[in-house]
Amino acid sequence: MYAVTALLLVVLLFTYASWTAGRVDRLHHRVAAARAALDAELAGRAALVQEFAGSGTLDPASSLLLVDAAHRARSAPAEDREQCESALTRALDATLTEEPPEPWRAELATAARRVQMARRFHNDVVVSTRNLRRRRLVRWLRLAGRAPLPDTVELDDGS
Repeated sequence: MYAVTALLLVVLLFTYASWTAGRVDRLHHRVAAARAALDAELAGRAALVQEFAGSGTLDPASSLLLVDAAHRARSAPAEDREQCESALTRALDATLTEEPPEPWRAELATAARRVQMARRFHNDVVVSTRNLRRRRLVRWLRLAGRAPLPDTVELDDGS
């Protein structure tokens, strides 16, 4: 009787551990996909800002400021990326004291909104992953393997 109960507990523990390990793995894949989507949106915004700065719509000083900020954001190393992207947002806010012409206004607003949504989605997935990895059984059984704990992206995206 005790052997059957013990065997049943082991099977239940193994099933739970297997299911949870799969869930941790899926969340890590979602974090990677969300990060790639965020990086794509940030690169798209920087390219759009460079195109806008070169369009002749702004004065030369503002254009130069935007081109420099966009270039720094696109070529920044990973550890400085958040600061450079925040600087690009601040440069946009500083140079756009008056509304840009209609085609640019809509495109810049769409790019900013897409960056905001991608960052929020990424951070939500990271928080879910971190919450699951904080559970005792996940830590004790090392169900996350050697995967590093993901970090949220904190940048000034105009939100």
